[in-house]
Amino acid sequence: MEASLTHEEFSQQAGTQFQVQVDENTSVALELADVSELKQYPRQEEFTLLFRGPAEAFLEQGVRSFTHDRMGQFELFIVPVKQDAQGFYYEAVFNRVLE
Repeated sequence: MEASLTHEEFSQQAGTQFQVQVDENTSVALELADVSELKQYPRQEEFTLLFRGPAEAFLEQGVRSFTHDRMGQFELFIVPVKQDAQGFYYEAVFNRVLE
């Protein structure tokens, strides 16, 4: 995983758009709707990201290629977690062992 995929970096990008590759020719915009609090333990850290996507484009769970103007390109495993009038929501969980 890239070093830039930190809680601090994602927190700075809350509310911004990420382009997520659906297939070779299609991408969809997901908004970073929420970044959870950072939980730190002596040897581990945890946080979650919640992305909101359009109601007309449902993404199955899986590894997706993300692109962001400031963060560049990276991959995340996302899982659909809910739907409301604003669209579908997807969660990415970070649970890292610290060195």
